[in-house]
Amino acid sequence: MGMAQLQVELIVDARAALGEGPCWDHRSGLLHWVDIAGMRVHTYNPLTGEDRYIQLDQMVGVAVPRLSGGMVAAMEHGLYLLDPETGTVSLVEDPESGLDNRFNDGKCDERGRFWAGTLSRKGRKQAGALYCLDAGGTVRKVIDGVTTSNGIGWSPDGRTMYFIDSPTKEVRAYSFDAKTGQLGDARTVVVIPADGGVPDGMTVDAEGMLWVAQWGGWQVSRWNPHTGEQLAAVPVPAAQVSSCAFGGAYLDELYITTARIGQSEEAMLKQPHAGGVFRIKPGVAGLPAHFYAG
Repeated sequence: MGMAQLQVELIVDARAALGEGPCWDHRSGLLHWVDIAGMRVHTYNPLTGEDRYIQLDQMVGVAVPRLSGGMVAAMEHGLYLLDPETGTVSLVEDPESGLDNRFNDGKCDERGRFWAGTLSRKGRKQAGALYCLDAGGTVRKVIDGVTTSNGIGWSPDGRTMYFIDSPTKEVRAYSFDAKTGQLGDARTVVVIPADGGVPDGMTVDAEGMLWVAQWGGWQVSRWNPHTGEQLAAVPVPAAQVSSCAFGGAYLDELYITTARIGQSEEAMLKQPHAGGVFRIKPGVAGLPAHFYAG
């Protein structure tokens, strides 16, 4: 794919503490992304170069558009509907009320269900879970014993769901029934090399290959989930690469979010644009994002 020569372009020098959750809205031509620690939902317009944000009063792991307008958001204290015009949020459900957890990453499947998972804010192992919010507003726990719920995606045929629990350093594949949203057997399909940091956010391209952001690994990598083979790597000038999503009119641009949280002043000298949003044309297109049907 000849990607080694390609350089990522810094498109938003946001200096976000914890940039995450990029989601391209093909209807509006806008990229939504969040700063989890900054408690902000950002919207970037590639035509004008403008990046706007709304300030919330709790951490937000991801915000995904709704088919009916507005957004659904996985936040510090549960799952919410969000009006990006006014910044008002309304709670749908907090399935982990009473636990010292917060929601992290999430995504919608082809039927418009919103999948999002949690992690312990105290760093406790296997204290989180992955949840599914259906269009009717019902939340169910799908995977238990998760430490850091992160990247999620589906194969182009919708019959496989991919999921990352970061400290395992693996991407797992589950057989998936799109009609019911039920998961079947799981298997490991990708293992991140020892020196590659941990897998974080993820997206699936039109060829069914996985793009995985490597937190602590200075890169986004492309993997074949059928063979476990790494196909390509995109170097990113920030250690903490958090997530990626395809966007642009032809879905052939990969948007990449990064973070600067927890980095020493000395470490920051090597990555002045950490916390920025980057973009590259990797030579392959992605799939359109799905939106929440509720």
